[in-house]
Amino acid sequence: MKRLNLIIGKKHIILACLTLILGIAVYMNYVLSSPDKDIAAEDVMADTAEAANYGDAAFVSTDGENDYFAQVRLTRMTSRDEAVETLSAIINGGDLSDEETATYTNEAVTLSKLSESESKIENLIKAQGFSDCVVYLNGSTANIVVKSDGLAAEQAAQIKDILLTEVTIPAENIRIFEVK
Repeated sequence: MKRLNLIIGKKHIILACLTLILGIAVYMNYVLSSPDKDIAAEDVMADTAEAANYGDAAFVSTDGENDYFAQVRLTRMTSRDEAVETLSAIINGGDLSDEETATYTNEAVTLSKLSESESKIENLIKAQGFSDCVVYLNGSTANIVVKSDGLAAEQAAQIKDILLTEVTIPAENIRIFEVK
């Protein structure tokens, strides 16, 4: 029978700390990817009993929308870079089994694919005539912030179609916000 070594070494402590940092980075990404508190957001689904319609959109109003989009992209990029850096440190840390290494590598690949999908979706939405947008993907939900002077239901449906051609997310988990 194989004996289990229950001694906690430096590598285990470092791995635990890096995992904690990754968790904090993911949480901060979640918190910071929500619309800022100073931006007035009106969710179309104010009543939780209402079913989501395919063309539902929400309106967000802000004075510094150019700063908003630049800040959001910077925050998203920083959070993702920190998460990838943490995963790389864990993978290169040494004392991992093949299964753990594969798990962390898959997480890094998933983050990379999400970033690529966000960028591609943003470019496709801009190609449809919107001046700016930001897309947040986390695998099971999508939040899209679009700069527009009035988002029609057809435009919201078009944005959702673009999103759904790139990723598989249930329609009820897609939220579109408008920034003037």
